[in-house]
Amino acid sequence: MSLLEIEGLSHSFGDHVLYKNAGFTLNKGEHVGIVGANGTGKSTFIKICTGQIIPDSGRLVWQPDIAIGYLDQYAEIRPDLTMKEFLQSAFSKLYEMEERITQLYEKAAEGDDRSLGLAARYQEELEACDFYSIDTAIERVINGLGLSAIGLDRQIAEMSGGQRAKVILAKLLLEKPDVLLLDEPTNFLDKEHVEWLAEYLSALENAFLVVSHDYGFLAKFVNRICDIDNHTITKYYGTYSEFLRKKAFLREDYIRQYAAQQREIKKTEEFIRRNIAGRKSKMARGRQKQLDRMDKMEALEQKEIIPHFRFSGLPLTNTEHLLVKQLAVGYHYPVLSDIEFSVKGGQKVVITGFNGIGKSTLLKTLIGQLPPMRGDFKFSDQVTFLYFEQDLTWKEPGWTPIQIVSDAYPHMIIKDIRKQLAQCGISSKHAMQPINTLSGGEQAKVKICLLTLSPCNFLILDEPTNHLDFHAKEALKAALFSFEGTVLLVSHEEAFYQDWAQRVINIEKQIG
Repeated sequence: MSLLEIEGLSHSFGDHVLYKNAGFTLNKGEHVGIVGANGTGKSTFIKICTGQIIPDSGRLVWQPDIAIGYLDQYAEIRPDLTMKEFLQSAFSKLYEMEERITQLYEKAAEGDDRSLGLAARYQEELEACDFYSIDTAIERVINGLGLSAIGLDRQIAEMSGGQRAKVILAKLLLEKPDVLLLDEPTNFLDKEHVEWLAEYLSALENAFLVVSHDYGFLAKFVNRICDIDNHTITKYYGTYSEFLRKKAFLREDYIRQYAAQQREIKKTEEFIRRNIAGRKSKMARGRQKQLDRMDKMEALEQKEIIPHFRFSGLPLTNTEHLLVKQLAVGYHYPVLSDIEFSVKGGQKVVITGFNGIGKSTLLKTLIGQLPPMRGDFKFSDQVTFLYFEQDLTWKEPGWTPIQIVSDAYPHMIIKDIRKQLAQCGISSKHAMQPINTLSGGEQAKVKICLLTLSPCNFLILDEPTNHLDFHAKEALKAALFSFEGTVLLVSHEEAFYQDWAQRVINIEKQIG
C-alpha cells in the first residue's frame, strides 16, 4: 500500500492555477525530489501534504499511523531551551520510558515482583531503539550540519535565524519519521554541510519529499522526480539526469501530437464550414459531432518567463569605498569581533564563513540597522548603496507586487511597473497576487526588481539566491557581472560567484 495517495488535486490563487486534476503517489522507500520553475506550486504542494493548505478540490489520503516529519524553519521553539535540550526532545518517549523503568525498579525493591518483568521488557525496548547511543547520534548530526561550533549549551534565543533553522532540521533528522517533507533544506547550509545532508538522505531507508533548486544536491540521492509543470504533477522514475532526458522526449512528443491534432481540427472545421449548407450537410454535421466528442489536447503553456535583471549605476572611482576597522557586531553580545577589510570602488567582494558566524549581522551593521558594538567603519562620501535582505518579510504582506513597487516609486505609472516586473520574471498574474501567496523565488524577484529601479554604485546583498531557480540565478549572476559599481555579497553558493568575484573574504580566518 502506498504511503500517500493524491487524486483530482486542483488549486489556484486567484486567477493563477497551480494544479488542475493532478495526482501523485508516494510509496515506501521512495526518495522524491520536487522540481519546477519558481511559482509553479512546489512549496504549496508540501503545505497541502501537511494540511497547512486545503486544496480547492481533490482527495489526499495518508496511510494510517505513519509519522510525518515536516521541516518548518519558522516553527515556534521555547527560547530558553538549549540546543541539547531541544535535540533531546526528539527522543522524549524514550526518556519517559527510562523514567518509568526507574519507577518500576523502585516498586520491585518494595517487593512488587511484576514490576521487575515489565522493567526488563522496557529495557529491551530502549536497547532496540539505541537509547544509549543518543548522545552519539546527536553529535553526528550537529557535526554534519555545522552546529558543533556554537555549542550544545547555547540557548535558542541566542541563535541566528540560520542556526535556528539548522537546529530544527537536526531534530527532524534525529526523529527519523516514516516520511520526511523538506522544503529547501539547503538554504542555510554551507557547501560541506550540503554534501553531508545529501549523503545522509541517500542512506535513509524511509521515504521523503524534498523541494530544492539545487539540482546538483538532488542528483546525489533522489530515485524519483515529482515535476510540477503546466498545472499537472508528473512522477518520473530514476535519477535527476534521467528525468531531464525523459521530460524533454515526452514534451517533444506531446508537441508533435498536439500539432497533428490541431491540423486535423482545422481541416475538419474547414470541411464543416464549406459543406454545412450544401449537398454534404449530413456529412458535415457528422464531422461536427466527431469534433465535439474529440478529446482535445491542451496547448502547453509558454515556458517560464526568463528574468533579465539590470542594475542602474552611478558614477564612481576606484578609490576606497568602504573601510572596516576593528569592528565588533552583534545584538546582546558580539558574534564577530576585530573584523578588518576594505573595498575599492567597482570591486566585486564576497564574504563567506560557516552559517551562523554573523555574516548577516555584519551587513545589517554596515547598512545602519544595527549599531556597531566596537570599532568603526566608513563608507566613502560618493557611495550610494542598496541592500538585499535575505528574509522574505514585507511591510504589507497582503499587497500585490504592483502595489509594493508603486508604494516605493509613486512617480511610476502602472504600465511601466508591469513592464519592469515582467522583465524581472514576474508574470502578469503573479504581479496582481498578494505577495505572501507567491513562492519564495517569486518574492525574491520582486525584491530584486525594487533594487533595479534605483540608481546606485554599491550593492550589498545577503544570500540573494536562496529561493531562486536556475534561470533566475543565471540572470542575477549576469547582472552583477555587468554592474559597474561595487558589490559586497554574502553567499554560501560558490558556484554562483566563482566566475565573477574578484575577492573572497573568509570571516572565519579573521576570527581564528
